[in-house]
Amino acid sequence: MRAFAAEFIGTFFLVFVGCGAIATGLDRTSTALAFGLVVAVMVYALGHISGAHFNPAVSIGFAVGRHLPWATVATYSVAQIAGAVAGAAVLRLTLGSDADLGVTRPSGTIEQALVWEGLLSFALMLVITAVATDTHAVREGAALAIGGTVAVASLVGGPISGASMNPARSLGPALVSGDLDSIWVYIIGPVVGAIAAAWVYRLLRVEARSADPITRDFDRDRACPPPTPGDEAT
Repeated sequence: MRAFAAEFIGTFFLVFVGCGAIATGLDRTSTALAFGLVVAVMVYALGHISGAHFNPAVSIGFAVGRHLPWATVATYSVAQIAGAVAGAAVLRLTLGSDADLGVTRPSGTIEQALVWEGLLSFALMLVITAVATDTHAVREGAALAIGGTVAVASLVGGPISGASMNPARSLGPALVSGDLDSIWVYIIGPVVGAIAAAWVYRLLRVEARSADPITRDFDRDRACPPPTPGDEAT
């Protein structure tokens, strides 16, 4: 329940602050910084409790990379989506029915948005996997690395796809606004990108490997056991 609450709270503030920046009319650069900074702050605050995923695609990526039980993915996803809906609902209640809640929509074609969401999510998951699971990575600045990735991706990808990289972040405002057009782009794109990044980093990670391909995975996992959710950086 502590991990569930941490994921709910973190995703709530991700949407409340990030989408709140959109709703209050901040410019694109300020909005990107708001998303990046709130992610960094929440990782610092809650990472030791739940791993600070705040994103179903990230949770799925960790499960694919064998750093999180699949049963936990379902629990985390419920908490993340509930937090995102709650964040969007508070914005609606406090700012009125005319406020732009930051619903993500393709600015160009559906194909463009899908590709961009996949690539941006790949980059985000690659950074998260590196700083959260690899003992050779510099972890002291993990939250800033993750928040910085979110901010940069938002600056570059915002004009094309909205740079969601997070199914919960897109679902919350969409459900509260009743605007589910193209929502599948913001579910499939981030999930596929995160899964691809998890697999790629398994090939890239720096570890002592057995020469015997049959025992290689066993030796790797025994030398570097998967962390529990509370031990992950994000």
